[in-house]
Amino acid sequence: MTSDELLQQLQARGMITDAIATRLKRDAIVSGESPEDIIGRERIVPDEQVAALKSELLKVPYKKIDPEALTEQLMGIVPEETARTYHAVPISMQDGLLIVGMLHPDDTKAQDALKFIARQNHFNLGVYLISYEDLQAALRKYSPYRAEVAAAVRSLNVKEGSGGQQVIELEGGDSADAPIIKIVADTFKEAVMNKASDVHIEPQQKTLRIRFRIQGDLQEVASLPQELAQPITSRVKVISNLKIDETRIPQDGRFRAKLFDRDIDFRVATFPTPLGEKIVIRVLDPTSGLKSFENLDLLDPTRATIKKGLAKPYGMVLITGPTGSGKTTTLYAFLQSLNTEDVNIVSLEDPVEYFVAGINQSQVRPEIGYDFASGLRQILRQDPDIIMVGEIRDGETAGLAVQAALTGHVVLSTLHTNNAAGVIPRLIDLKVEPFLLPVSLNLIIAQRLVGVLCPDCKKPEEAPAEMQAVIKAALEGLPAEVVSQYTAPYKIYHAKGCATCKGRGIVDRTGIYEALLVTPQIETIINEGATTQKITAQARKQGMITLRQDGTVKALRGRVSMEEIIRETDDS
Repeated sequence: MTSDELLQQLQARGMITDAIATRLKRDAIVSGESPEDIIGRERIVPDEQVAALKSELLKVPYKKIDPEALTEQLMGIVPEETARTYHAVPISMQDGLLIVGMLHPDDTKAQDALKFIARQNHFNLGVYLISYEDLQAALRKYSPYRAEVAAAVRSLNVKEGSGGQQVIELEGGDSADAPIIKIVADTFKEAVMNKASDVHIEPQQKTLRIRFRIQGDLQEVASLPQELAQPITSRVKVISNLKIDETRIPQDGRFRAKLFDRDIDFRVATFPTPLGEKIVIRVLDPTSGLKSFENLDLLDPTRATIKKGLAKPYGMVLITGPTGSGKTTTLYAFLQSLNTEDVNIVSLEDPVEYFVAGINQSQVRPEIGYDFASGLRQILRQDPDIIMVGEIRDGETAGLAVQAALTGHVVLSTLHTNNAAGVIPRLIDLKVEPFLLPVSLNLIIAQRLVGVLCPDCKKPEEAPAEMQAVIKAALEGLPAEVVSQYTAPYKIYHAKGCATCKGRGIVDRTGIYEALLVTPQIETIINEGATTQKITAQARKQGMITLRQDGTVKALRGRVSMEEIIRETDDS
């Protein structure tokens, strides 16, 4: 099945729009990937739906696989290079029958390669179709991190010298740098495999600690001899184009690496401490960091409100929330939905986190006077239709963004407030004239990130009495079709941890949202003297679903924990 045939089928069944199909074809030409790989990487269509469709069309049975069940012995039958080249992994081996999972079971070259392996080992061969996500999870099993790092450390003869100096000798090799290079490379590979958002390399009194931030929490993944701190730090600084001999002041850099057949950006920041330089690396993986608008976890009424706000030909769309609440992910999702050939999109970012084909992205550099305000002035000379400003930080940027919205541009940006209603008083506080806001501001979205409960170990239970009251209050004012799905006593879900979630109880993070459309009624409140309380009351009258309500519905559906929703939201 060709990529064009798959796109046609997805369009015919309403799984993607014509605009998305056109963008996929364009992106495939630019990136050299297949449209199917882009669909899987960006999660434009749920993975299992694509697999089920291919299974139906190719007449090959689809199988969901458990990567944890893949043993080292089993993976040894199909070499890693073969698995990656032909997108095929071994699933099971029993009574001389080798079962293989293939992403493209109609690929004749892949079939020939697998038949050759089967003949060599005197096996019979069986084939299932597998999903893109399951293939990536299985491929990650080929590169175990801890064993490789431990082997690299063992290959070094590390001795403590006077004054904390390192004496590093390589046993049985020509280059003393090779194990260090391997440790650093394997660390980055492991971070991507585990969908870590950040890597922390921290010199301690007696060790070098490496931690990953996974689903919002830091986890220690390795503890290395302290004597390796300096060479590992130097290696990271070399690939990030930082000054190796400058250890007294913080430095910022970035680099790009090709891992698992995709380009990953790493943003590096060093920080001097008495024990050496601490390094934090932000992992910018487009697979987990870039989402399409369709894949944002929005309730239907909120999605409809956002679509209405984005459809306007000019005006501001602002996303608000604390640091680490997923604002940038949402911003990029909106940009991708607006990214068509007939519009000019220009962005100002600090820094550019993800590179998106078709968008003209620029990174501000305040140290040379190129900040958001000066950049915004220059953008207006670039004949833009849509402008994205990474963050509104001061009154000058806020004023320029408002002026851009008033002169016929769509302006997307972020702000820091506790909720959607707080954006308007905040803009007024930044010296934006109140009478300009109703005509320049289209849509305000507030959001938070919360953990997704593990589907394999979550269990329903009746909520305690105090929480029953909280849930009842949150459901008041929601559309009748939503409220009617849940009756008291309400059930909530908890996940105690299992092999699937590695004992954590959560497998991912998702957003909770509230979307406020600026209406004539909101305009009246602004002109009379806007307060957060008045704006919130009117927003709820016009049907806005609040953060607490959005989270409560998702908790009742078993997607998230009600305790975390209460902790992350207020009841206003």
